[in-house]
Amino acid sequence: MPSAKVLEQKQQVVAALVERLNAACAGVIVDYKGITVTDDTALRKELREAGVEYTVVKNTLLRLAIASTELNGLETVLDGTTAIATSADDYVAAARILSKFADTHKDFTIKNGFLDREVIDVAKISGLAKLPPRDVLLAQVLGAFQAPISAFARAIQAIVDKDGEDSAPAAEEASAAEEAPAEA
Repeated sequence: MPSAKVLEQKQQVVAALVERLNAACAGVIVDYKGITVTDDTALRKELREAGVEYTVVKNTLLRLAIASTELNGLETVLDGTTAIATSADDYVAAARILSKFADTHKDFTIKNGFLDREVIDVAKISGLAKLPPRDVLLAQVLGAFQAPISAFARAIQAIVDKDGEDSAPAAEEASAAEEAPAEA
């Protein structure tokens, strides 16, 4: 039987995990075995720079936290070594970084994840990982909005240019006609 102090600490960890899971828009659970300290440090740095919170957690504590959320189904993957990465505002950062890392480290595997309080499988996480970063997506959307406007502006400019070309020969003919009687 754990002491009251240890039990209280574990309850605080579970409460913090519940709060973190509820505040996150996306999260990924991984099996981190087989990576070196250097690789782990580099991974944590990259995740931190992307605004992703990454921590190693005990399966029992994470299971208790999941039971207090709407993420039913995540508890099925809680065995072995477990770490969780969550993001409060970026839907794809954790999936992209962890998938890239898992591709280069054979023992590091993605177990499961969630998106907007809905449990997703590894295939959906891989799909998320293939999405471009937020800035690139916004640029693509703006480009899509701007394309019809740009095409319209080019069409109008072509009409103006064509009318200008059509009126230029007419103006030359008119000035030539005015000059011709003066010469005679």
